[in-house]
Amino acid sequence: MVGWSHRYAKINGLDVHYVEQGEGPLVVLLHGFPHTWFSWRHQIGPIADAGFRVVAPDMRGMGRTSGPADHREYVVDRIVGDLTGLLDHLGEEKAVFSGLDFGLFAAYDLAYHHPERVAALIGLENPFFTPSPVSPLTLAAKQARKHFNHIHYFVDSPGAADRDLAAAPREFLRKLFYALSSDYHYLDVWRKPPGTTYIDALPETPPLPWPWLTELELEFYVADYSRSGFTGGLNWYRAMDLSWEYRKSYGDRKTTVPYYFIGSEQDVDLEAWHGTDPLDKLQDHHGDLRAVRMLKNAGHMMQMEKAEETTATMLEFLS
Repeated sequence: MVGWSHRYAKINGLDVHYVEQGEGPLVVLLHGFPHTWFSWRHQIGPIADAGFRVVAPDMRGMGRTSGPADHREYVVDRIVGDLTGLLDHLGEEKAVFSGLDFGLFAAYDLAYHHPERVAALIGLENPFFTPSPVSPLTLAAKQARKHFNHIHYFVDSPGAADRDLAAAPREFLRKLFYALSSDYHYLDVWRKPPGTTYIDALPETPPLPWPWLTELELEFYVADYSRSGFTGGLNWYRAMDLSWEYRKSYGDRKTTVPYYFIGSEQDVDLEAWHGTDPLDKLQDHHGDLRAVRMLKNAGHMMQMEKAEETTATMLEFLS
């Protein structure tokens, strides 16, 4: 943690919080939900020590970055504006972007719209925009008729999910982080019937500490989401159809910047959300694919579960 600087700025109409360390070429680390900048805690210092300027922002509506209540403010153009605004604020023309989940999709959108501002992409777990003739919320609603589906739960009754999660942030975050790890098969959550709440659908967990998460580390997330609530994060899901429509004009094209991919063998996204054999399709979506690495014995929480291997692989790609 030594060397972290917490900074705040007004960017694209938001009050943005980000953590910065180091000097040199810029590397921007983008998180998904329900994460914050803190999910990159194991990577920030080593990458900075290797000669880079590292910035890990709280994304729109999450952590200590503000976010509108209207989900329509979480569509592609707003998020791309957040990232170009961040680069402008930092006084940088371009950066290497790495991300996971919504953070990585934001980096992909930036690479399509402003490739001149992306020095390279290092993708974690989510390999590309998966083409689909059906919108993501339509698909989620169809699945939710048969079993629990977290995306449909988030969007079906606006306000209800927000209240459920805000009433028990520690329980929700603990259960979800465990369910997404290699210690559990996340798709077992789908065995729960329609109408189940997310917290009830998630598994019970062993007591903390786990090999990759302590009680204190969990408390960083609990504190931030207890203060902000979950609406900002859920709005990213509620805007999924809008973003799907927005991407129709370019989502089937290839990115043109140098692209590197790190996945884990027990990741639920690679298992369930990107079609069959997604790694074989990377070249269909990225025109300058440089390297692919898969980590063993890790789930979706790879930055924490296999922190040293993830960091070492990122440093290898950055070099």
